[in-house]
Amino acid sequence: MLRNLQTHGYENHCNDDTNDEESGGGGDGETAGNGKDMLARKLSTKGDTLYLERRVGLFSGVALIVGTMIGSGIFVSPTGLLIRTGSIGLSFVIWTVCGAMSLLGALAYAELGTMNPSSGAEYAYLMDAFGPMPAFLFSWISTLILKPSQVAIICLSFAKYAVEAFVDDCGPSDFAVKIVAVLSILVITYINCYSVNLATGVQNAFTAAKLVAVFVVVTGGVHKIFQGHTEHFYNYFGNTTTSIGDVATAFYSGLWAYDGWNNLNYVTEEIKNPSKNIPKAIYISIPLVTVCYLLVNVAYLTIMSPAEIMQNEAVAVTFGIRALGPIAWVIPLSITISTFGSANGTLFAAGRLCFAASREGHLMNVLSYIHIKKLTPMPSIIFHSIITIMMVTSGTINSLIDFFSFTAWIFYGSAMLALLVMRYTRPDAPRPYKVSTTIDKTG
Repeated sequence: MLRNLQTHGYENHCNDDTNDEESGGGGDGETAGNGKDMLARKLSTKGDTLYLERRVGLFSGVALIVGTMIGSGIFVSPTGLLIRTGSIGLSFVIWTVCGAMSLLGALAYAELGTMNPSSGAEYAYLMDAFGPMPAFLFSWISTLILKPSQVAIICLSFAKYAVEAFVDDCGPSDFAVKIVAVLSILVITYINCYSVNLATGVQNAFTAAKLVAVFVVVTGGVHKIFQGHTEHFYNYFGNTTTSIGDVATAFYSGLWAYDGWNNLNYVTEEIKNPSKNIPKAIYISIPLVTVCYLLVNVAYLTIMSPAEIMQNEAVAVTFGIRALGPIAWVIPLSITISTFGSANGTLFAAGRLCFAASREGHLMNVLSYIHIKKLTPMPSIIFHSIITIMMVTSGTINSLIDFFSFTAWIFYGSAMLALLVMRYTRPDAPRPYKVSTTIDKTG
């Protein structure tokens, strides 16, 4: 029931003139190939053994980005940001700058993704710019550390809020939280193995649900503003920290809340018309998330003072109790929906990275198989899930966040460096989308 996608088959098929014509290679000039010059198919053909089918449209692309970005971060990160910045003014500046950084990073990835519309994101771009060794190192670090730890953090957050609704004031036990987290991993593994359409359908539904939840919080905040609850919006920059270290660590909290902006590039091979839909999805999703985050922070401040937010890790839950009254249960439910959707999207992307790297021979051969009927990279998804379960059983949310954030941004920066390098080494390569930079050999 599984089919192997090996690099040598990849090359032979792509060097076939008839198959080049079938793929529409002369039409859009999109090149792909992890260091090889091969044409990406406009559409997958029936029985195609080389590409995952293009079944992810613009709406699903937006849902994948928004659904993975809006996880638990906006519900817990405001506390860390205010503690480190000392003022609501600087915290809002950092929320905005983190959004701008994510947008600029995503636009750089959009150019890379349309230059090389194969799955794998950083892996494919490091291969193109620097060769197999950096790509090899990234594939192993990401497969064994980055992606599993990211899914583990999200699933632990999901489990914490899901279990909290059924326990007393003493709070949930660590054992119960980890059991629920493992069960959630098994569920999203089944969803992603069963069908691409099911995985994207779940992602679309949960993204819509979490946007409704954000809308409820923002509406509650607007209602409080009209009632005159604006006393916490004065003296914006009072008590602002003067420590560069505090500001730097505040960015960790903010960037974690925005993480997921690059997930669409992991599934480029499955996106319909990637040269148009990748930039469109980025321009829609990241500004949308940034505006949502700023409005949610405004809503929190209509209910709680900055000092109260600093002392409250479950700031969203407190907001629900004070602003929503008898329907306060909507907030914990919204957080569980949000985190579950984020975990689903993250695992969806992680499986494609592992699949792309193993197809090049950089990971175990079995991970380059796909299910012959369902056309999902089942072995790579299951492999990621096993490592994620190991991390869930042995780690905590805070330790995993610290573990993930620093390493992840090293590779994000490496991918952006790859863009600048290829402006010099491959100035004439087709670029259906080109982000503006000040470093450009062709001007």
